[in-house]
Formats: sequence, structure tokens, C-alpha cells
Amino acid sequence: QVQLVESGGGLVQPGGSLRLSCSAFGSIFRLDAMGWYRQAPGKQRELVATITSGGSTNYAESVKGRFTISRDNAKNTVYLQMNSLKPEDTAVYYCKADHLSGSTFTIRSYWGQGTQVSVSS
Repeated sequence: QVQLVESGGGLVQPGGSLRLSCSAFGSIFRLDAMGWYRQAPGKQRELVATITSGGSTNYAESVKGRFTISRDNAKNTVYLQMNSLKPEDTAVYYCKADHLSGSTFTIRSYWGQGTQVSVSS
């Protein structure tokens, strides 16, 4: 089992910055892709950014140029640096990690509990 623990959410004014962190704990064999998703009230969960174990990244168009995803493989941690935040970035942000089991050699996705990001003046 793998647990994901997120931190770094909060309330920030438009134009401000926040940095989210997500660390994986438990019986970790290998973490493949990790990423951030968000869900605003009344909307479906959407992809924000993903990063492979090799460092290749992918971003939603709405956050390109403002958000940066990174990871520290030694710490089993993924980060999301969010700059130039807008009110429409307000959502619960969820971390996701794809984990390869060392016993079954199958990949399973795990989700964090979510952290609230609110952008308001």
C-alpha cells in the first residue's frame, strides 16, 4: 500500500504564489508518473500537470507558463509551484501517483486526500 500526503494549500490573493507538495509513503517499489489534478465546486476533476519518473512534463493549457511541476525521486515527492494565481484556479488539488508493485509487477494509481487552494481578494 502507498499513501500520499499533500501539503501547501491555502488562501492567496490573485497574482500570488503557492507551492504544493505531495510525498509518498508505504511499501514503495517504484513510482512512475506523478501528477496534480484539481476539482472546483460543481465541476469534474481535471488534469493540471503530470511528470514522469524521467522528468518529462505535461500541463493543462490553462496553467502553462504559470505552474511548474517537479519531483524529487529520492524523497518520493512531487511539487507544484503555482505562480500568477487566478480566482479560477480555486479548487481542491489532488496528487496522483502510479506505483509499480515489486511483487505483482502491476501498476496501480493512488490518490491523495486533497488540499484546498483558494484565490481571492
